[in-house]
Amino acid sequence: MSARYQVTGATAAAISASIESGIRAGALPAGAALPPVRGLAAELGVSPATVARAYQELRQRGLLATAGRHGTRVRPRPPVATRRARRPSPAPGARDLSLGEPDTRLLPQLGPHLAALAADAGAPLGYASVGVLPELADAARERLAADGVPADEITVTGGALDGIERLLAAHLRPGDAVAVEDPSWANLLDLVAALGLRPIGVPVDDEGPAPAGVAAALAAGARALVVTSRAQNPTGAAVSADRAAELRALLAGRPDLLLIEDDHAAELARVPLHPLAGATPAWAFVRSVSKPYGPDLRLAVLTGDEATVARVAGRARLGAGWVSTVLQRLVLALWRDPATAGLVRRAAESYDRRRVALLGALAARGLPARGRTGINVWLPVPDETGALTALRDAGWAVAPGALYRIAAEPGLRITVSPLDDADVGPLADAVAAAVRPDGPPGFAA
Repeated sequence: MSARYQVTGATAAAISASIESGIRAGALPAGAALPPVRGLAAELGVSPATVARAYQELRQRGLLATAGRHGTRVRPRPPVATRRARRPSPAPGARDLSLGEPDTRLLPQLGPHLAALAADAGAPLGYASVGVLPELADAARERLAADGVPADEITVTGGALDGIERLLAAHLRPGDAVAVEDPSWANLLDLVAALGLRPIGVPVDDEGPAPAGVAAALAAGARALVVTSRAQNPTGAAVSADRAAELRALLAGRPDLLLIEDDHAAELARVPLHPLAGATPAWAFVRSVSKPYGPDLRLAVLTGDEATVARVAGRARLGAGWVSTVLQRLVLALWRDPATAGLVRRAAESYDRRRVALLGALAARGLPARGRTGINVWLPVPDETGALTALRDAGWAVAPGALYRIAAEPGLRITVSPLDDADVGPLADAVAAAVRPDGPPGFAA
């Protein structure tokens, strides 16, 4: 624990509030260790049970995590706003390959579409007139049906993670177990923790979640399973036809399980979609527009069985209400624009070229990495911290695998979208030197 911060309090509520205050202020940064329960109890003059309750409450809210023999620590990204940045900025002049964002040079320009919407705005809408635009729902059904996803029921959410949060909150309760890919999307792991749910890691290979891992998670009591259809973050996995058939057979007859599919890459993933939709009675398929069209377009279409979609839409009405119809009309205009469709195809081709080039360059240096689809490459490494530090010193910032792992082996996530063709060789040399500091640059196993 930080030597500059002293936990205070005589009750579990006061102790948890003091720790949360330290996290907000940055005095207890991500990864900071908290004292053992008995040690803090003796220091504060309270019972160990009081401290244990405080820690438990913070774990259920996703602020703390139990790290085995390493004790209790602040989670890497606790769900509370802090006064300090969550992640350090790269050194001046460093290339930042850590963010997992699309290449802004390949995103559509929104100005012309916004101008067209402004010119055809029509009368202002009132509360009774808003909701899912019928024309957006029709277009979404057509696009999903083309990929083999049944989409009789449609709603929209404020992005993929918003949809997943509403699904989990509608079906599960704190303490329930959720099966997630391991390694998995860091934001999903953070969300599961913040909802007080228990993640069960499922190993993932290039074809998607391993059936044996899914079976083990189901046997361990998982109430929900989250599967990334394509461009899995961070490994780039995509569910294959054979894997989809295996998983469908495994999930058949599980009325107690909520199946969630996340197709966040959508049009950017240049492999066929093999959906699991309908494999369980309770299911949902979520497709975001952020990766192909821009992160600021906070919209995802969500389809599923009637009851599941109704729960999501009904809960939204009690909170945010609806996704802005202005935003819905903008997304519809982008979907209908042939020039934008061409731009998205070129972006997908560009990401494929850069990703394949980096995978090849790493392999030539004896470093087998993964990245079947999407904008990220996952590289297993023996020492994350050492490799991150060496790459930072060489002018490259990448993401630590610890943010994405439950029990998976250490690794680094490298986002290819900021790379130009000329960057691939120097980056591969730097990675080889960082991962294998005793080997010469360009060494091939």
